[in-house]
Amino acid sequence: MSRPLVISDCDEVLLHMIGPFRAWLGEAQGVTFRMGGNDFARSMTWTASGDPVAPAEIWRLLDLFFTTEMHRQVPIAGAVEAIGALGEVADVVVLTNLGDHHQARRTDQLRGHGLALKVYTNLGPKGPALRRIVEEYRPSRAVFIDDIAQHHGSAAEHVPTLGRLHFCGEPELAPLIPCARDAGHAHARIDHWAGALPWLLDRLTGDPA
Repeated sequence: MSRPLVISDCDEVLLHMIGPFRAWLGEAQGVTFRMGGNDFARSMTWTASGDPVAPAEIWRLLDLFFTTEMHRQVPIAGAVEAIGALGEVADVVVLTNLGDHHQARRTDQLRGHGLALKVYTNLGPKGPALRRIVEEYRPSRAVFIDDIAQHHGSAAEHVPTLGRLHFCGEPELAPLIPCARDAGHAHARIDHWAGALPWLLDRLTGDPA
């Protein structure tokens, strides 16, 4: 019989991203990052002029960060231990919204933190990629963890049998993002691993009723 499966996002679930990204922008790129709402595109301005950073430039900076600055990212509290516990009862893989050219770098980054996990890359809504992963593993049960509400909506559409946990481990960001559970797209919203791990283990191994 196949094992259960955990499909986890990386940034703000396993590793901090916003904090290291903001520090690098200020130190090396002349950009001020202030997360005043959940609109990432409006959070970045040129420090010297106060002008907004254009969307194309935001994408360039994000790609440059993941190309050269992944070493700045550190684990979310409890993430490494929780993934270790989940790995005792389930296969665990990562589905990260990065271009394919970052796949090996992300794999090495996670391994450096003690997370030897298979990494799948994706751009755009995650539902189709989740369906492909589930079809590949054919797990007895499966859960998906992500900090972005829209990805839970996509998951609910494409893999409705998938357990869905909305999780954002970055305290600065968590209060600002729409809740996928409130929208009816996630089964739970938990933003710390101390609470998330028991929920996940129960979903993977508990009574299905």
